[in-house]
Amino acid sequence: MSSQNRRRPPWRAGLVAGAVAALMMAGTMVTGSAQAAAGCRVAYEVSSQWPGGFTANVNVTNLGDPINGWDLAWTFPSGQRVTHAWNATVAASGDQVTATNMSYNAAVGTNATVSFGFNGSWTGSNPAPASFTLNGVACTGNVGPSPTPTVSPTTSPTVSPTVTPPPGNRMAMVAAMQPGWNLGNTLDAIPDETAWGNPLTTREMLRHVRSQGYKSIRLPITWSNHHGPAPDYTIDPAWLNRVREIVDWSLAEDLYVMINLHHDSWQWINAYPTDRTNVMSRYQALWSQLADTFRDHSSKLVFESINEPQFAGTAGDAESDQVLHELNLAFVRLVRQSGGNNATRLLVLPTLHTSGEQARMDALLATFDELDDPHLVATIHFYGWWPFSVNIAGGTRYDSNVEQDIIGTFDRAYNTFVSRDIPVIIGEWALLSYDYTRPGIIQRGELLKFFEAVGHHARTRKLTTMLWDAGSFLHRPELRWRDQGIHELMMASLTNRSATASTDQIYVPRTGGITSRSLTLNLNGASFQSLWHGSTRLTNGTDYTVSGSTLTLTRTAVTRLAGNRATGVNATIEARFSQGVPWRISIISYDPPTQTAATGTTSGFTIPTQFRGDQLATMEAEYADGSPAGPANWTTYKEFWSSFRPDYSANTVLLTPEFFAEVNDGTVTLTFHFWSGAQITYRLTKSGSSITGSPA
Repeated sequence: MSSQNRRRPPWRAGLVAGAVAALMMAGTMVTGSAQAAAGCRVAYEVSSQWPGGFTANVNVTNLGDPINGWDLAWTFPSGQRVTHAWNATVAASGDQVTATNMSYNAAVGTNATVSFGFNGSWTGSNPAPASFTLNGVACTGNVGPSPTPTVSPTTSPTVSPTVTPPPGNRMAMVAAMQPGWNLGNTLDAIPDETAWGNPLTTREMLRHVRSQGYKSIRLPITWSNHHGPAPDYTIDPAWLNRVREIVDWSLAEDLYVMINLHHDSWQWINAYPTDRTNVMSRYQALWSQLADTFRDHSSKLVFESINEPQFAGTAGDAESDQVLHELNLAFVRLVRQSGGNNATRLLVLPTLHTSGEQARMDALLATFDELDDPHLVATIHFYGWWPFSVNIAGGTRYDSNVEQDIIGTFDRAYNTFVSRDIPVIIGEWALLSYDYTRPGIIQRGELLKFFEAVGHHARTRKLTTMLWDAGSFLHRPELRWRDQGIHELMMASLTNRSATASTDQIYVPRTGGITSRSLTLNLNGASFQSLWHGSTRLTNGTDYTVSGSTLTLTRTAVTRLAGNRATGVNATIEARFSQGVPWRISIISYDPPTQTAATGTTSGFTIPTQFRGDQLATMEAEYADGSPAGPANWTTYKEFWSSFRPDYSANTVLLTPEFFAEVNDGTVTLTFHFWSGAQITYRLTKSGSSITGSPA
């Protein structure tokens, strides 16, 4: 993938003889005065563990009076270290660790629970901390003012170390790779590393990726421009050294690494059905050199045979499955025969097109059965339900179609492979049209729901995921996330669910009366706790009410939050829950959008548009008889960006040459749908390359 051309029971990490490594602590806490009623309970759970690393979840229940601001402190008994945390800021001095609340989870009511988690490192053994203190006071389990309680060993048992995956356990190794990150549009770029707009990769960048909670990195690599002619196909030494440098940096930063043949798949491997001898010779020559180069590298280096395999000249997918089978057999046998650590190295085999369809998975399973190799891994890619992933055919929202596509694909992966002790790596995942250079295609709240669901459904099916990032997530020059909230939600999804809502936008007319506004909470197993505007906690009953899963902002609160009702976002509030990250809701004032007449050509027709605080969701196009106009003539709803593009700073909507290339002469009626619910009907007349338009 690149932004240039889109389109026997398993081993359970972190469990000991079926028991969860959980430490239940109870205790007393003083918050402001010795007379305050206080108490708490801490549950510390190691949810997964692998050689040298682990993931822990910590739940803190406040048994006393409400608190606003907390520090949870403990001492690691065996030299463990926190490497990355979520829902808390963690500081350490040697073995002593303190976790401090975030802005959104500082307040903890009576009998309420606040949760956070972290990834850690360990050597030797990984016992749980023996005790915790909350705001400087040790836990006892009693509610009262005592400032110096002691811990009863009968209520605070030391947890036994969790199981370390045995050598060669492929399920454990792939579990330890979760989550993964793709260095996209870099080593796969054509012709070289920076050709597609990303900076040169540095060790600092890789260290940052690891520090942000990622355990593995996929290095997509295109080799076609970096080797010599037949018969040797010798890889350019400078290119091979650069690849080896990045591999070695990644391993030194404690990342698992996966390398592959990337865009080679469609540049020359796709000709294999009609040019078997030449393609196989080239394929084997490249993998022979790579196997020799990395023969003695750590077992944390993983080989993937081909990215998104596809073939020309076959009679269909069934024949293409057989062609891929031949290439995968050759790859595995060649690498195994190269010896050294390659004899047992994890090798990753894709389905045709890296598809999650059942027929494609069945074909790959047949390859696994024939090879009977205990060190093989299956891989597919996942970019969601296509209409939602690109915003076409009215696919503007995260709905049941999107949800069922996730569940169906991940269930097939689990049932076909994981249930047979064959691990699965989702080698790329995201949404096809999520791209910082093309804003607005996927509305942010709908995007968050998708990311949250992928994290949950992958985790519960033991699938390892590798985020496709060609620069849209991590801003590499500054080593910061372009959207910190998306990153925090993804990290939270590794351990539990986050609540969402039917929308993250409340549109308020700029003039006229203001009414109360409601939205539906998708609790996902969490419970609603509070609503905040900045550092101000809103008042239940006065500012909002919650009835079941319905959150209603009162007219008084909406009026105050809308302020002077200037067009655009007037305020952002946060709904906070018992687990996961908060759900942010924007209060937006708007006037109905307007458009005016224009003339132009099919090379790019611009409609003057006053958005007036609103945002465009989608556009319909149809002929006078009601049939769809333009590309994708099976739907009236056109693809966002490829057919139409809003420009909010210029106050225009561009209709692209690609749109007009498939529009007949005559009249076309456009309907623009906005996120506020507003609609505009606009009429075009096309005559050759000339276009005129006006509001209907």
